[in-house]
Amino acid sequence: MSSREEGENTTTFANGDLPSDKNSTVNTQAWREGSHNGKTKTSPDTDADSATKLKSTPQSCPGSLKKLKLIVRESPLSKPEHPSDNDSPSYSTSSSNVAKRIKTSSTPEALNIHDVTQQGTPTTRAYHKKVVAELRPRSSIPTDLAPNDLAHELAVAAYSSRLNPYALHKGEYELFKDHITLPQVTIYLNIRNAILRLWTRNTLVQVTKEEALGCARESRYFKLAEVAYHWLIRRGLINYGCLELPNSAGPITRIKATGRRRTIIVIGAGVSGLGCARQLQGLFLQYGYRFTENGEKPPRVIVLEGRKRVGGRVYSHPLKKQGSDLLPNDLRCTAEMGAQIVTGFESGNPLKAMVRGQLALHCYPLKDNTILYDHDGVPIDRQHDIQVEGLFNDILERASAYRNKNPVVKTIEGDKKLLYWAKEPTSEGTKVISELDSSDAAVTVTGSRRPGQKNTTSTAGRGYILGDSEKTLKPAADAAKKLGWTLRPGVSESQSIDLDAFVKSKAYPTLGETMDEAIRQYQSLISLTPKELRLLNWHYANMEYANAANVNQLSLGNWDQDAGNEFEGQHCEIIGGYTQFPRGLYSLPSQLDVRFGSSVKRVQYEDNGGVDESRVTIECENGEVMEGDMAVVTTSLGVLKHGNVVFQPPLPGWKQGAIDRLGFGLLNKIILVFDEPFWEQDRDMFGLLNDVTDNVNEQDTKQYGKGRGKYYFFWNRTRQSGQHMLVALMAGDAAHEAEIKDDKSLVEGVLAKLRSMFDQRKVPKPRETIVSRWKSDPFVRGSYSYIGPQSVQGDYDAMAKSIGPLHFAGEATCGTHPATVHGAYLSGLRAASDVIDALLGPINVPTPLAPRKQKAEDAPAVAPLYSTPAKIPLLDAPLEMDTQLARAQQESYEASIIGAILQEIGDRPVQPKKGGTNPFLLYTKDYWVKCKADCDQARQRATGNPNAKADKLAIRNEVGRSWRTASEEVRRPYIEQTDSAKANAEAGTTAYKEQAAIWDREAARIRREYMEKNPMMACARTNGFSGKTAIESGRNGMR
Repeated sequence: MSSREEGENTTTFANGDLPSDKNSTVNTQAWREGSHNGKTKTSPDTDADSATKLKSTPQSCPGSLKKLKLIVRESPLSKPEHPSDNDSPSYSTSSSNVAKRIKTSSTPEALNIHDVTQQGTPTTRAYHKKVVAELRPRSSIPTDLAPNDLAHELAVAAYSSRLNPYALHKGEYELFKDHITLPQVTIYLNIRNAILRLWTRNTLVQVTKEEALGCARESRYFKLAEVAYHWLIRRGLINYGCLELPNSAGPITRIKATGRRRTIIVIGAGVSGLGCARQLQGLFLQYGYRFTENGEKPPRVIVLEGRKRVGGRVYSHPLKKQGSDLLPNDLRCTAEMGAQIVTGFESGNPLKAMVRGQLALHCYPLKDNTILYDHDGVPIDRQHDIQVEGLFNDILERASAYRNKNPVVKTIEGDKKLLYWAKEPTSEGTKVISELDSSDAAVTVTGSRRPGQKNTTSTAGRGYILGDSEKTLKPAADAAKKLGWTLRPGVSESQSIDLDAFVKSKAYPTLGETMDEAIRQYQSLISLTPKELRLLNWHYANMEYANAANVNQLSLGNWDQDAGNEFEGQHCEIIGGYTQFPRGLYSLPSQLDVRFGSSVKRVQYEDNGGVDESRVTIECENGEVMEGDMAVVTTSLGVLKHGNVVFQPPLPGWKQGAIDRLGFGLLNKIILVFDEPFWEQDRDMFGLLNDVTDNVNEQDTKQYGKGRGKYYFFWNRTRQSGQHMLVALMAGDAAHEAEIKDDKSLVEGVLAKLRSMFDQRKVPKPRETIVSRWKSDPFVRGSYSYIGPQSVQGDYDAMAKSIGPLHFAGEATCGTHPATVHGAYLSGLRAASDVIDALLGPINVPTPLAPRKQKAEDAPAVAPLYSTPAKIPLLDAPLEMDTQLARAQQESYEASIIGAILQEIGDRPVQPKKGGTNPFLLYTKDYWVKCKADCDQARQRATGNPNAKADKLAIRNEVGRSWRTASEEVRRPYIEQTDSAKANAEAGTTAYKEQAAIWDREAARIRREYMEKNPMMACARTNGFSGKTAIESGRNGMR
């Protein structure tokens, strides 16, 4: 019997007894609002070394939900069949017997959709008898939000889903480019963002298709909303995670029955494999009808795992001593052997939906209160630490000038002026967006970052700002002086350092070598003490922790190609062990079919040009052979590099080349558990500076490389583990030392360092020690990926690309978030999307997608936010009519107030646009033609073609290089012009603030006097507006 089967019938609950076969009625409106008190079903434990069951406990934050087994909403369509997303849907509905007991939609705005349910059996989902009302546009759009507030919520929802709220994603652009016009882009974005708003408000309940249709403002856009809904589902942007979903598969008639059932095999039960398998299960439930309509059962998903546990590099090792008053709800005392930190839940982290919502796990927010100790145990002065960190950031910024720019993505933006107010155009447009490319209607969008979001990399409590290749850098001497250094005699503030010659001398320049050269040149401008060099090398070690490799192994041009995708919010750890997350993916809402002890040694695949003809055969080390229609390979990059898995035929050159060029690094930990703490309990982390090895030259920064990552950082994990625990990191070259040294010598080395930092008498021997050795682990062969010197742009994309029936997932296939747990999970969602597209084909877009409005129904220039539905159910009619009458009176009353204000004092002053410009842009305008000519000549010489032309990227790089090397005299006019424009803008802003303050006071006075003389009728005050209008507030839609 496999481990998967052993725990099959064991179920525990975190809060009281709730039989697993008992259905309960819940207020689904409360689920969407995030305020239901339920119970959490927990996962059976499959670890061989522990019989303790996982307990999913509620997060101690508002809106966290405990219950996971949900009563989900069914389709309100009158017919039981589920229309294919390849068909034009029918929206005819019926309403009768509305006096029966109803269950409302869980979306508070969708009150028009009602289900009258009939209780199903405990083990199967029964068909529901329905009494449904007319499907109405706007039914999922709140009526109690001001337009700019609604627009703000829609934008936040898009950013929280890693999408730009004001532009099409590249996938959306390809899907819609031949179907919608430019004005309809704005309409689509409002619909898409509104669907995302429903999901992000409560991720414990699926967003139904009917709710998605209710995000359309007019019924003629129902098809557009449905296509948006299917695109969001297939791309894993809604309805993902540990979510119970209704099974849409219908009965198969004898005539249609084929007896076939496809098999999808997922190799690896790490986060990417479990995430992919769980997403595929959800997709097959939501699209089950597509398979049964063709006479076959939905595919089965089988996961092969070589270990006897799930999680892969997410592993919380149980401590010998269990039980702690520091942990809630009897959680296990564990040590994180691998992944440990959740790097912020905001701005798009998909783990937020599961960790803080569906699984409701306890989290411990980390305090950024790092203190550093010198190699002899003496604390480093904080101001000196800040000074040296400033110099390190300056050096990193200068090295970042040689970064290769990520390719821009061509797409289309909507009308931001309308999107800022959640409004829509009524002009139809005549050309679809693919026909507008030649007229430059298309724009380039490089990402979905919030405005003002910094380009940073963050690790171990320190955030490093990455430079812009086109940013004007101060002369190095001036920068050093401003940081507090004294310049050497004879050095002027205008002197700088020049890295061009060094970088060009290297065939494959690395980040570490370039930064070493920058320090060497800085030493000719300022004097750096050995302590300052140790501090600089501590920051080197911190970068090596982030990349799991010595900085001399990182590509200078590409090492941070994922920069700008970092999530926001406080970093935290999961109390009781990160393993709870992959266990939740494995167990909830129903256990995945994971075959433990099935280590794969050979993958044979046949790509015969179609999903129906292709097959894969998997051979395991235990002799088991499995056949399937597709396979998803989630093995680590280290395993692929090592050749543990043989592919027949061999992987193509473009795939193997990416595997060879990318690096797979190493990070190890030494874990110490004590009976009593001797360190500051309120400090979550502290660092240690290392000296040069072998008594070599202390002034040569290269000599620090070998030992700078040894015990360089300590985590205090008492609150998270339930025991008094310190974790020492081994980063860079030191990580490999942990692979070859025995536990005793490693632990003694750590204790010696701790005794130098703290009172030697207070540092006892630890009660328990654990050492990680990830490179020796045959299932991983390392820690996580990095970009090596010979890597090229597109290697991560090549890693993710499918080969016939073979699909690939894992952190090393996620170019936007590599080396992270959330990146691994996102790659699983992407692989599941590839599989469903291969099985079902692309989403079919009906034609016409958005029928044109009849002339008799032409609307004003901008559609109003609220409108009366074409058909109102009898039961709701009186309330609806009263609401509309009150709103009309309210709007009329507010219009009168605004008219009185404008008549007396005129329009509110308009905030001036931000002044100033970038001197580099002014320089580019003057020198573009010259640099283009130089690049064209260089291209012609290189190719031997007299007509060859350089591409824009090469010209941009040459302009940037020209600006960086330009003399002070050449730069000065552009800098002065920028400073002058900035001064003028600041003066204009000051004047605007003064004028606006006067206008606001007068507007408040006029409003008050008008309301005293002309009080509003009682019926209109019931749901009336309060406070100032948007005009009086001076808001332009974004907050």
